Amino acid sequence: MKKTTNFVCQQCGATYAKWVGQCSNCESWNSLVEQVIEPEAKAAISKGQVSGKKLDYVKLNSVTPSDAKERLKTNFKDLNTVLGGGFLQGSVNLLAGQPGIGKSTLLMQICAEIAKKKKVLYVSGEESAGQIKLRAERLGASSDNLNFASSTSGNDIAKTIESGEFDFVIVDSIQTLTMNEISSAPGTVSQVTNCGNLLIRAAKLTDTAVVIVGHVTKEGTLAGPKTLEHLVDVVLNFEGDRYGGFKTVRAVKNRFGGTNEVAIFEMNEKGLKEVENPSAALLAERQNTDGSIILATMEGNRPILVEIQALATPSNFGYPKRTASGFDLNRLNLLIAVIERRTKLKLSDKDIFINVVGGLKINDSAADLAVCLAIASAVAGRKLDDNYVVFGEVGLGGEIRSAFRADQRIAEAKKLGFTHAIAPSKAKDSFVIPVKDLRETLIKYVK
Repeated sequence: MKKTTNFVCQQCGATYAKWVGQCSNCESWNSLVEQVIEPEAKAAISKGQVSGKKLDYVKLNSVTPSDAKERLKTNFKDLNTVLGGGFLQGSVNLLAGQPGIGKSTLLMQICAEIAKKKKVLYVSGEESAGQIKLRAERLGASSDNLNFASSTSGNDIAKTIESGEFDFVIVDSIQTLTMNEISSAPGTVSQVTNCGNLLIRAAKLTDTAVVIVGHVTKEGTLAGPKTLEHLVDVVLNFEGDRYGGFKTVRAVKNRFGGTNEVAIFEMNEKGLKEVENPSAALLAERQNTDGSIILATMEGNRPILVEIQALATPSNFGYPKRTASGFDLNRLNLLIAVIERRTKLKLSDKDIFINVVGGLKINDSAADLAVCLAIASAVAGRKLDDNYVVFGEVGLGGEIRSAFRADQRIAEAKKLGFTHAIAPSKAKDSFVIPVKDLRETLIKYVK
């Protein structure tokens, strides 16, 4: 029997009998990769042949919960909280982040801590033993329990995990692995999915905690099939500015804990270090000029005070420029439209630039009011009082809506010495100056 060739889309997994330039399912270009199907496998599938046996089952009441097992603690308190208490034995964790963000540094520091009590294996398909050794020496990671292997074979790595010799295994990265039974190139949908299945099966069989490193696309999403994120237990996103500023680790999926926690790090010559008081660090070098507003925001369950900066300059061309760093550009355009429609400020002849200090990315809807005040302050050349913090969502009618967890935001502002908060009127605290309308707020407080 002849081998059958299919073409599989690397973005959505759709299958085609012949190569086409654009996938008709997800409309991505040049994403089809050739995949060969063995005749034996095709014949078995077509005949509906099943080679299996009856499952062994147990009473649910007799099962010991997996959370009762000992968790592997890292040397980062906040990262343990993000994970739900540490790495659970038998769990498979996927860590994704931009190149150069510090994934390998973070994992080496984690390995050094866990290797004090458990046996650890670091498998790399991208770096040699010499490169890993240099990083380990720089970070002070030295232990007889810390082992290294260089391999791109998913079969070999899974077999090593199945041996049960190691308690904690790092696989860097899933996009470099190949499975012997599949002829496609590393990083393709079939290779990533099947190698992921191999590693997960081996981890569950031996109760080994496994961390898989994943690449990301230029848009910042995890590269490869979405199936991989569904297969693993925990998905961690490592975000931030690769050249400086704060870096954050948050869980977008966690079967053993919540997804509303965040760990904040900064990089120094000795590796990554947790930031204990990010609000104080972010405001340490602040100069209260026009366009500078302090926002009380939330990073997961943690309140943080961060500076929002705005700059407005006359536009030299017919089309004004809008640029945002750390804030959604579409949301910025919407807020500018609200300001123009609901107040007397004219922004159509201004280039407007927004920056969130510290490299943080703000996804909080309560940042709307701070951004609007920053833009108005920059355009009018006026500033807000030093002792004010701001939070609140702005509606299309110019109304200011309430923000969730206002009490935590207020408590953080009080702790850092601020005297008042400009916030929605529903916030019940004498510390809060209640506001209802955007126009009245700009007239009254931007001086």
